[in-house]
Amino acid sequence: MARIRIVTDSAVQFADPAWAERLGVVVVPHTIQFGNQTFREGMDITPEEFFRRVALGDPKPVALPPTVEDFTRVYTGLARTSDYILSIHTSGKLSRAYRHAKTAADALLGRTQVRVVDSMTISRGLGILVEAAMHAVEEGRALDEIVRLVRGMISSIYMVFVVEDLAYLERSGRMGPAQAILGTMLGIKPFLTIEEGDLIPMEKVRSRDKAVEKLLEFITEFANIAELTILQSARHPTEDTRMLLDRLTEEYPDQEFFVRMYGPTLGCFIGPNSLGVLVYEAEDHGTGF
Repeated sequence: MARIRIVTDSAVQFADPAWAERLGVVVVPHTIQFGNQTFREGMDITPEEFFRRVALGDPKPVALPPTVEDFTRVYTGLARTSDYILSIHTSGKLSRAYRHAKTAADALLGRTQVRVVDSMTISRGLGILVEAAMHAVEEGRALDEIVRLVRGMISSIYMVFVVEDLAYLERSGRMGPAQAILGTMLGIKPFLTIEEGDLIPMEKVRSRDKAVEKLLEFITEFANIAELTILQSARHPTEDTRMLLDRLTEEYPDQEFFVRMYGPTLGCFIGPNSLGVLVYEAEDHGTGF
């Protein structure tokens, strides 16, 4: 059986990080920059520390992708003990991690086989794909089959967010300065979705209550949900999250819901106090879930 190793980047969010570590998933860190200070995501800075710094008014953070050299070192090291490497990364429209991974893989052509996949998503969406790939490796599937599996799942992953601090959207180029200032003055909260791998504004709401209603409206479009995760910037459920959970329990009495704290890379895009939802629509991909 071919030895296949899985690589991803630190924007990933696993259901169980310890499980991924036990199975040898290699996570290459983004660098989180606050002014002239830099931290490796997941190594030097946790989500709690990230949002603590944001709350204290540190300079607005920026997420810098792993470099080509970072990926080259990882791939070269793994090539000594594996036959193939599958590298699955944050959407290329949200991070240059995919582009840098592809450059490193192309440079190693002929020495080791590295397949690089653009997940077209981030955070828990990326985690679902990496977990499915690891399950497929455990089942002894071939590399090409695993790549097809992962790419086939991408269209079943949906993510939406209600953003509280518009300055983060302005900084990432997804909102103009005038729009951000006016939106803040009017108390507008953009409702965004990940579409074709990018954060796209859909609508606007004026209150947290309406934001929760909009998220619920989005969720109830799905009849067959394999996973529903609420993403927030706190470790324990916030008031908005509890409100959404109450409504969801009424709509889906037999469904399990997960609440997770989103990480620094996603936080650099949507800022603190945002509320997001991931829906993974159930389809038979043969993942064993």
